[in-house]
Amino acid sequence: MAGDLRSALTDAVGDELDAALSRIVHCVNQLTDAQVWWRPPEGTNAIGNLVLHLTGNIQQIIANNLTNAPDTRDRPAEFAARDVVPKADLLGRLTAAVAAAKAAVAGATVELLTAVRRVNSFDWTGIQAVVRSVAHFRGHTQEIIHITRSVLGADYQFAGPR
Repeated sequence: MAGDLRSALTDAVGDELDAALSRIVHCVNQLTDAQVWWRPPEGTNAIGNLVLHLTGNIQQIIANNLTNAPDTRDRPAEFAARDVVPKADLLGRLTAAVAAAKAAVAGATVELLTAVRRVNSFDWTGIQAVVRSVAHFRGHTQEIIHITRSVLGADYQFAGPR
């Protein structure tokens, strides 16, 4: 029973992360590097900052948390970045973090998934951390889609079903 539940969780998390990642890649690939780093009114984030942020979040909250890897995330730096990081590099980092998160969920024991751990300032089970991080990933994915559509206007190319 526990193996079936772990397998179902692994499949569901992988599907959600892959679906969101495909939308982000679809958006970023329609933009120039300058557009990825275009900042709406000051105080808001460029798509580049959001991709750095999602990379850090998924790595910290899922991958490192479920593998007991040290937390080396610098969250403020994700939002402070102003130098243009090429979109291929951003997408490579995000893709690697998603792969690490999926592998961490697939390899997590029932004990790791159900144990309560301190993540940032929250006491979450491994499953809670995964669910919250995936929801967070999806939320920022929608934000990236919105910014892309705002930048491109009528030139925005809609993605197929996913």
